[in-house]
Amino acid sequence: MQCPDLRANRNLLFWGLHTLGWIAYGLALYVGSAIYVKETGYEKVIVVATVFGWLLSVPLRYLYRRLWARGPRAVLIGAIAASWPIALVRAAIINTYIMEILKPAWAMENEPRSFEIFANTIYSMLLLLCWSGIYFGVKIYERLQLEREATLAASALAQEAQLKMLRYQLNPHFLFNTLNAISTLVLDGQNRIANLAVSRLSEFLRYSLDQDQMKKVTLRQELDALNLYLGIEKLRFGDRLQLEFDVDERTETALVPSLLLQPLVENAMKYAIAPREEGGSVTVIAGIEGNLLRLAVVDDGPGLPVGGTAGNGRGVGLRNTRERLEVLYGDTHRIEVADAGPDLRVEMRLPLEI
Repeated sequence: MQCPDLRANRNLLFWGLHTLGWIAYGLALYVGSAIYVKETGYEKVIVVATVFGWLLSVPLRYLYRRLWARGPRAVLIGAIAASWPIALVRAAIINTYIMEILKPAWAMENEPRSFEIFANTIYSMLLLLCWSGIYFGVKIYERLQLEREATLAASALAQEAQLKMLRYQLNPHFLFNTLNAISTLVLDGQNRIANLAVSRLSEFLRYSLDQDQMKKVTLRQELDALNLYLGIEKLRFGDRLQLEFDVDERTETALVPSLLLQPLVENAMKYAIAPREEGGSVTVIAGIEGNLLRLAVVDDGPGLPVGGTAGNGRGVGLRNTRERLEVLYGDTHRIEVADAGPDLRVEMRLPLEI
């Protein structure tokens, strides 16, 4: 049997809190009477005060529903104006019960009955104003929670939309380069290699489309996906491409954003390998530094162009990676581009998540 969702069922929430509140009030009176009141029959007065408090405060809920939309001033004036007559009725009922039913034990010898009703009305009004404060406090809390949930939902949707935008920005960029390479292989008559490249491209695209950009994968899975991409590039460049992996085994279970390394390696292919007849090398490095995961992609190409800075890097891939990491990690990550000439090193430090 499932418990009811009190926040979803607002009627159940009201009646539950309303009843518990008045029961707590009755218990508090009972404890106080056990200590300070010696006359017999006061327990019945507590029951009457509690029951009529419960009954007479219910109409306030329906009045306050109308006042709620009119703003704080209407709520304040309406609460005071409504509490007084209800408090007067409650005080009159309690006083009548005491004087008529329990008169032998509770007769007032020195105070006129009208003064006693007035004093009890003030007390009841303060009690009802406390009830009103709790009622509006719950409504304000609910509104703040709804606004907070709406803000979080909007933030999550915006984050997801931004990540999807970045993903769609990468796919055409990658496809253009790969399809251009396959076209070149076909024109050169290397149909077998072109067919193999198409098959590997299909595998890589299937993997990339299946991955949720909001979901993280283990570094081992990320390296396997990177090898799908590198398999295509190896067909394209042959012996001109030298690959090295320096991966600490402890990092293989660390969580990273999916397809994080591929755009950085693609940049290396575009700027360090493709322009040079002799090709070059690309090294992927992974290690642990304290509570950080360190990832790096190093190539032995020409580095940044003259006038280029480590701040803007080169190509869509690096800019895209910067934006993804900013969305996912905020200030808890670092990405640096070190141009040692001729080597270029793109290094990331991310929170270590195992």
